[in-house]
Amino acid sequence: MNTKRSYIKGFKNIFVIIIVVFAVWMLFFDANSWLIHHELNTEMDDLEAEKEYYKNEIEKDKKAIKELSTEEGIEKLAREKYYMKRDNEEIYIIEYEDSLKNKQQ
Repeated sequence: MNTKRSYIKGFKNIFVIIIVVFAVWMLFFDANSWLIHHELNTEMDDLEAEKEYYKNEIEKDKKAIKELSTEEGIEKLAREKYYMKRDNEEIYIIEYEDSLKNKQQ
């Protein structure tokens, strides 16, 4: 019973009340509250990850552009993706069983 009174006695002090009210205000209600900072930090982390993803995509695209800037690169793309051939050639497309399963699903 004596411990209950010591807690209550602490809250009767005006400085303790002011500090508790200030802490609650700063953590939850203020424009610079901890909750808002946490949300903003999470959003910044997501944006940084997105930035890294797009940087990697830009590097891949630069490599593809560099590869397609040569005559051999254009020919390679035309043969592999569009199955184009020269007049005196024949093309055989070999598909494996596992690739056929993926196309049917």
